[in-house]
Amino acid sequence: MTSSILTHKVQSIETPSFISFLFNDTRASILWLAVRVWLGWHWIEAGWGKLQNPAWMQTGEALKGFWTRAVQIPTEGRPLIAFDWYRNFIQSMLDSGSYVWFAKFVAVGELLIGIGMIFGFLMFFTAFMAGFMNWNFIMAGSASVNGVWIVLAILLIAAWKISGYLGADYFLLYRFPELRRTPKANPVPAPFLR
Repeated sequence: MTSSILTHKVQSIETPSFISFLFNDTRASILWLAVRVWLGWHWIEAGWGKLQNPAWMQTGEALKGFWTRAVQIPTEGRPLIAFDWYRNFIQSMLDSGSYVWFAKFVAVGELLIGIGMIFGFLMFFTAFMAGFMNWNFIMAGSASVNGVWIVLAILLIAAWKISGYLGADYFLLYRFPELRRTPKANPVPAPFLR
């Protein structure tokens, strides 16, 4: 695989070496291991706390309270949820009583994401799910640490080839070579770029 692309004038643009190192070199996997373990531990803490809380695991009242605060539109200032379509979605989940089962889904999901990150299991999928959960928290108006966590999740997705190298993905990618196969770059530019 080449680390360059061709412009419409058939000039090669190389990928900067530090980018190639961070996202393609197995020596950088120690960095991603540290990111994975740190982030995974925080996901486990968040999920474990919810698993121990009856307001999450039995009644869903904790999630109901979060959603209720999120959909409120104040008389002055801006609402927590900036997009009407997302507010309508959360309101429909509230109206249907979905918080009872969805709270369990959130708690177990956070725990599984944490475990998956620490063990480096299917890092592309695990990091994607982590980022998706962070995105939903941000959309519901809970900035908190979610902005940092979503950036780290995106970086783990970008480094998918090596972010799980020091973990379960090493064995999974070895077992399933079609997952690690990368397409060969076409040295000739596409006809429409000429």
